Amino acid sequence: MPAQQKKLLLGTGAVLSLACALGAAAAAGSQLWVRGSVLCSTGALLVNASGPELHKFIGHIQYGLFSGQRVRQHLCLMCTMTLCLFPVFPDLLRIIPASIHVSVILFCAVLVVFALVAAGFFTLNAFGSPYETLHGPAGLYLWSFICCSCGCLVMILFSSEVKIHHLSEKIANFKEGTFTFKTHSEQFANSFWTILVCSLVQFLNALLIRFAGFEFPFSKSKDSGTITGAVDLMY
Repeated sequence: MPAQQKKLLLGTGAVLSLACALGAAAAAGSQLWVRGSVLCSTGALLVNASGPELHKFIGHIQYGLFSGQRVRQHLCLMCTMTLCLFPVFPDLLRIIPASIHVSVILFCAVLVVFALVAAGFFTLNAFGSPYETLHGPAGLYLWSFICCSCGCLVMILFSSEVKIHHLSEKIANFKEGTFTFKTHSEQFANSFWTILVCSLVQFLNALLIRFAGFEFPFSKSKDSGTITGAVDLMY
């Protein structure tokens, strides 16, 4: 494989993996995973509200893996409460699917770590020749596969936590003794879709590894072709 082609494709893979690691880390620490609105059903039933009157009882909620914010509205009374999961984490574990939530955090961490590992090995292979299995194309495929799988697992587990286990309602009703809130609307926000982009980036990296084995019209010397010919068969 020509040196210029190798540096271009694998160097691009290194940059994409590094961007994936930074994006996943930023997404994990943000509050922009879910945005939605909650309806105070207790207040609406008390005044028998319907139609446009329901808007007076609709609040807003936004949260991530570690923190969030909710705005509760009851007629003319509006209360904003910042929900940080660290101080109340032991209590919150009683009402949310703790195993799923911890698994999402764990797979996010694994995604960040292995994306950094992939970036390092892409750089190593871009400017040198693979000398061990895990340093060569097999290793690059492995790191990309792990990152892509972790990203998919994060999306599947978190979406099941939100949709199947009604996470928004449980957070909205956390430590609520008088009023009961129901989910009015909810949608996944930027950080959730960032994880999807990270998974797609790792799939793209796998294609770059494969394309690195094809010959493109770059100039090369006969000696370099002879030396690296056996290594190119690995890609």
